[in-house]
Amino acid sequence: MNANAHLLSVNNIEVVYDHVILVLKGVSLQVAEGGIVALLGANGAGKTTTLKAISNLLGTERGEVTKGSIDYQGGQVDALNPSELVKRGVIQVMEGRHCFEHLTVEENLLTGAYSRGWDRAGIAKDLELVYGYFPRLKDRFKSLAGYISGGEQQMVAIGRALMARPKLMLLDEPSMGLAPQLVEEIFSIVVRLNKEQNVSMLLAEQNASVALQYADAGYILENGRVVMEGDAKALSENDDVKEFYLGISQGDQKASFRSTKQYRRRKRWLG
Repeated sequence: MNANAHLLSVNNIEVVYDHVILVLKGVSLQVAEGGIVALLGANGAGKTTTLKAISNLLGTERGEVTKGSIDYQGGQVDALNPSELVKRGVIQVMEGRHCFEHLTVEENLLTGAYSRGWDRAGIAKDLELVYGYFPRLKDRFKSLAGYISGGEQQMVAIGRALMARPKLMLLDEPSMGLAPQLVEEIFSIVVRLNKEQNVSMLLAEQNASVALQYADAGYILENGRVVMEGDAKALSENDDVKEFYLGISQGDQKASFRSTKQYRRRKRWLG
């Protein structure tokens, strides 16, 4: 597969919860092999649902893909169970980090290698690889995960995903609750993993400014629909994106509440 091929294609999917609640309404997106794609939108836009649809985790919340298809590495994967997808290299880092608080940092990391069986030498090698990217975790490897900082927990969550040898990593709100300096550090490591380990990335983020800074391409979700897509640089320079997702109005001033509260009538994609 060449560098421009689509590793992941989500094709016009609809997602329904409890057989009645339509959450995603014809969402399509692609992730190129070796690419970083940002999935942007406000809270409740459908970003997490899209990631869970890709990783087949909707069933735990009474959700299902009712239309469309999801292709990975050239084959449809809608019917695969989550563990099979993990073995094929699709790894999701959940929103809120979800570390095992009663386990040490290193024990948390080792849970990421569960699907690899008794590959002791390979697991030990990959553990050192994780510590190379996150040296802070090596210093804290015996600490209980419940007593380390939020930034360190995010590092554990990404490191645990790396232990599964991902080809595609789905990151759900990696910047949530972190100080700006830590956000920059986390995203810099994500870019290194992408370049050095050839891990393709799909980032679901509310922080559009940071996500577009590091991504190659982006999609903006609103009310379960993709309302805009394109090259990350072009999106970051788009006037609508600047005002409604980056908080910058014409003249580089913050948009006032009076002007933004009427935004639904002014967005070009809403007609």
